[in-house]
Amino acid sequence: MAEALKHFFGRPLIQSVAADLARVHPSLEPRRFVADALRGLDELELLGRGAHIADAMRKHLPDDFPSAARLLVASLGPELSDSTGFGMAPFRYLPHVCYVARYGLLHFEPSMQAQLELTKRFSAESSIRPFIERYPEQTYARLQQWASHPNVHVRRLVSEGTRPRLPWAPRLREFQRDPAPVLGLLELLKDDPERYVQRSVANNLNDIGKDHPERLVALCRQWSAGAGEGRRWVVKHALRSLIKRGHPGALALMGAGAKPLVALRGVSLEPVRPRRGGSLTVSFELASTGRAAQALLVDYAVHYVKANGERRPKVFKLRRLELPARGSVRLEARVSLADMTTRKHHAGRHSIELLVNGARVPLCEFDLR
Repeated sequence: MAEALKHFFGRPLIQSVAADLARVHPSLEPRRFVADALRGLDELELLGRGAHIADAMRKHLPDDFPSAARLLVASLGPELSDSTGFGMAPFRYLPHVCYVARYGLLHFEPSMQAQLELTKRFSAESSIRPFIERYPEQTYARLQQWASHPNVHVRRLVSEGTRPRLPWAPRLREFQRDPAPVLGLLELLKDDPERYVQRSVANNLNDIGKDHPERLVALCRQWSAGAGEGRRWVVKHALRSLIKRGHPGALALMGAGAKPLVALRGVSLEPVRPRRGGSLTVSFELASTGRAAQALLVDYAVHYVKANGERRPKVFKLRRLELPARGSVRLEARVSLADMTTRKHHAGRHSIELLVNGARVPLCEFDLR
């Protein structure tokens, strides 16, 4: 994804940004802006390109940041009309949020106003974080106000910008140590009607659970009381990492906390000798050995061989089911063996295990050639 996105920041986009800025700042010379923005761009990755174009903005906009921020906002296109289906177009504003983060930190109010407008068109989730660290009380008060903003993208910023472990951004270490301020904001958003915001709230809680699992389970138990469909979705999605780790409290909240009474039968692999770049399908029968029906949450973990020969697991969702007393069900898991940006495959002995209500059940092993 990052590899494809970085090429989005090339000459055509830079020329378009130059034209936008020149429209509101006639003294800006588009050709010089484009030349400065392109110089050295090819050697940079995605975030580096955003920062590099921001540096060109710094050179060609007024030195006075409040004036520059007003021009930056005036150059923006229309707000996003929806929370889905907008593709890559909003990424054109990555340099703009980089500009605010790099050069606006000494100017709180102009920067916050700029980010308010930018997040309606892209997202200020990364640029808001330096302000959270430098102006914790002021920024927190502003985020409290924005939690009830009529624009869905502004409300999402309240949650996404405060995620302790936001991908592609420095961690908010203070919130990792004590997530209480974040939880206070999420309380304001827990019943937001938009799935776009709900997903962000759940992702924020999932981050918090990696450092404070018991606190997350307690909060989700509290939120589950009298919850509507939206909040129930948030709770389920927030607990996903703890579910994969087999956390008893999280499993119990999902109705799958009881010890499973099951046995495996008829395990088969297709193909028997898989190759890198292909896939493997594992099918098996999960049979009940209990005298009562069981609510089961079934995941599976593939223990991939790493470059150093060690094996590390990757957990995948499979199925949630109700297994009758002495009943059985045939299940199937498909394992991709194609290389990805985030995972490379290596020859060697791999293993797969089931996670049934968090209990580990060895499933099979296979050799990858």
